[in-house]
Amino acid sequence: MTGTTDRAAPGRVWSGPAQLVLGLAAAVLVSGTGLFLAAVFLHVAPDNVLSRQYRDEVDGVVYPEFEQNWKLFAPNPLQQNVSLDARVRTVADGGATRTRDWTGLTARDIAAIRGNPAPSHVDQNLLRRAWDFYDGSHDPQDEKPTSSRGRLAEQYLKRIALQRIGREVGGERVLEIEFRVTTATVPPPTWSGETGPSAPKVRELPWWPVGDEDYRGLG
Repeated sequence: MTGTTDRAAPGRVWSGPAQLVLGLAAAVLVSGTGLFLAAVFLHVAPDNVLSRQYRDEVDGVVYPEFEQNWKLFAPNPLQQNVSLDARVRTVADGGATRTRDWTGLTARDIAAIRGNPAPSHVDQNLLRRAWDFYDGSHDPQDEKPTSSRGRLAEQYLKRIALQRIGREVGGERVLEIEFRVTTATVPPPTWSGETGPSAPKVRELPWWPVGDEDYRGLG
């Protein structure tokens, strides 16, 4: 009877350069994670020496994607429906310009969510949070920035809309873009005894120029 001897395969040994690369990658990952968590901590922590000294750097990390707020748990949660529309002005090859019809950006998101058992985070929150970011950093009377993040909020809102509209409409290049926001208070339940909501409020922003920089990263 012939027997066989099983031999365990030797373990894989990484070369010196490979170990160095893996070690550096791990160090970068750990350092980046630590810096990000530190920025979020300084953002939500009470005002202190560090948060004041590094406010611009912390805001650059947190806003607008990772902003923290307590609106969901506030004593009076949001009770309004906010709809955002956009229209563009295009220019033909001969130089003639044309103002296009309004596009319901919020309506598109709602249509993508309705009936979808697992709607995307983008459809649910991206446009809404972009408007919150803009609204919180601008004076509604003249649409001028009220904080250092105002211009960033304008660029963020503009790029999200241009992602959905594109570079051209009807074969003509997009030259400018304008936003319209309609805010309607949600009617109270009949048993509450509260008075009905006032008429929806419409807010139109000024025309913003559109350039190649606004499509950066959009292909």
